[in-house]
This record gives sequence, structure tokens and C-alpha cells, in this order.
Amino acid sequence: MKRTELIKTAKFYLGKSKSYIGLILVIIFAAVFSPYRHGENIFLGLGNLTDILRQVSEKGILAVGMTLVILTAGIDLSVGRVLAFGATLCAALLIKLDWGTFSVVIAVLLASTFLGLINGVVTTKGKIQPFVVTLAMMSAAWGLARYISGGYAIGIAFGEGKGMAPHSFKLFGERITSHLPFPAVIFVFTVIISEIILKYTRFGRYIIAIGGNEEASYLSGISIDRIKIAVYSISGFLSGLAGIIHCAQNEQGNPNDGVAYELDAIAAVVIGGTNLLGGSGNVTGTFAGILIIGILNNIMNLRGINPDLQLILKGVIIVAAVLIQRKRK
Repeated sequence: MKRTELIKTAKFYLGKSKSYIGLILVIIFAAVFSPYRHGENIFLGLGNLTDILRQVSEKGILAVGMTLVILTAGIDLSVGRVLAFGATLCAALLIKLDWGTFSVVIAVLLASTFLGLINGVVTTKGKIQPFVVTLAMMSAAWGLARYISGGYAIGIAFGEGKGMAPHSFKLFGERITSHLPFPAVIFVFTVIISEIILKYTRFGRYIIAIGGNEEASYLSGISIDRIKIAVYSISGFLSGLAGIIHCAQNEQGNPNDGVAYELDAIAAVVIGGTNLLGGSGNVTGTFAGILIIGILNNIMNLRGINPDLQLILKGVIIVAAVLIQRKRK
């Protein structure tokens, strides 16, 4: 292979690996600037590292769904409020109606998937911009959550008898072992399954094809509407799943939760290298993106940095990620 070809190949793979390289650099940065306790690096502690995974699991699951939507050149601004709806419905069914864990999980996933389905149908059949449709769903999901709860958080107490949540529901917010949170397991499993679907199935190829060139995809016989409806439904499903985890971890369903979660999800997608205009990207990049956000938040909290400055830094990172994408093109 000629030298010029080697250089081109190296640049190609370097461009595709920027999010992973960024993750490695952020880990090194956090390890270097981490405070110490009893002579041990706090950041590199196994408990802290697994806790970062737990902390990003909810938004990470939302980001996986957001990745699929953005790959079709769409957007889903409702994911945070659908999460809140799922958490509130979850708490209401557990406490007010005394449903079992399995029934509650199925009901919440079906309900949130239905909200995603509405997003997809209205976007495709109504020919309305997804920004507008999902913005409307953001408001509608919040209203549904407030209607279910009366506008107040529904607390969860675990135990036996009426008005108590079954102990089995605790699993969604607990650790399987001393250092392995179940929410993190669900998140990683979601990433793996979604990446397999994108890379090795016809459905995944259609998603990327639609985002790359919708007209060409239509002419090649791909059912554009059906794929988009499926993608928004998946986003709703994953928002509901994140809502179940949110309910279990916080031991309540609060209709006012989930504020700005969609922004973190979009940030993770962008940092992970997915093109906001659709057609290119992957879920593993999003996984790296949400970890970068989580690690930066973690190290800044360990150093006692003002939360407002953390928000400013997040904005800078998003803009930088977009600029890097444009330069790569």
C-alpha cells in the first residue's frame, strides 16, 4: 500500500474514532485532576466508575433512542417528558392501583411506545416537522403526567400490602453486586442491541439510508413512513424504560422531572459523532458521548466546581463537537 493511501486510511479511521479518543482523553484528564482520599484516587475507584455508569444510564437510554431518530434526519424533543410520564404512571400503578412489577413494566412500556407512535404517525402522515410534533408531545406528556398524579410527586414505599410497592421493583434502581448497578446493565444492553440492529439488519440499513437521502430511499422501494414511525416508537419505548429506572432510583414518580433531559441526549449524540442532518453515526459513539458528559460532571463535582459553570462547559463541548463534524466533512 502506498504512503498516501496509508495516510488516507489512517485519517479515515481517526475521524471515525474521534469520540472514543475524546473519551480516553477525558478519562486521563479526570484521573489526573481527581482529588485523593486516604492516598487513593477517588475518580479511579471502582465504586465511583460504576456510579458514573449508573448516573448516565437514564439519559444514556434516551440518547440511544435519540440517535436512531436523528439518523433518519429527525428529532425527538419529547423524550424527557415521556420519561417523566413513564415514571409517574409507574408510581401511580404501583401505589394507587397495587399492580405487580411485571404488569406495571409492560403497561408503562406500552403507554410510552404509544406516545412515540403518535409522534411518528403525525410526523409522517401529517407531513409536519418533527421539531413541532415532538415539541407538542413534550407538552402533552407533561400534561398527562400531571393529570395522573394531580400535579404532585407520587412517593414509593416498598413492602407488603395495599399502597406499597413490591420489593421486586427495587431491582430497577439497585446494584446486582456491590459495584454493578442494574440500571447500568440495562443501559449497556440497550446500546449493544441497538448497535447490532443498526449494523447487521435491514431495518438498521434503512434507517441510515433514509437519513442520507430520503428521496433515493423512496425510489429504491423503502417504506419511509413505516421506518420513521418505528423509530419514533422505539424512542418512546426507551423513554418509558428510562422512566421506570428513574422511578425506581428516585423512589417516586414526579411529573415535573425530565426537564432538559432531551438536551443531554442530543448532546451525547452530537459528541458521539452522529450527523445532526442524519445518514451517518452509530450508537457506540453515543455511548462514548454520554460517558464523556458523565465523567466531566463527575470530576467537576469531585472538585466542587459550580454547577452553572458545568452547564457552560457542556454548551462549549456541544459546539466544539459540531465544528469537528463539519471539519471532518
